Amino acid sequence: MKFINYLEKITGVDVYGMTSFFIFFTFFIVMTIWAIRADKRLITKLSELPLHDAQES
Repeated sequence: MKFINYLEKITGVDVYGMTSFFIFFTFFIVMTIWAIRADKRLITKLSELPLHDAQES
């Protein structure tokens, strides 16, 4: 049997798809708003973080 046949037998399977899409979309929008509103110095500090040695802190 194909995978789609298993999904068709689950009651309310469409709710799972819509719920996961809504969670992803909400997270994407929240992170986009945070990135736009974040302090530019914080973004610069975070972007340079992997380049610094642990002793330079």
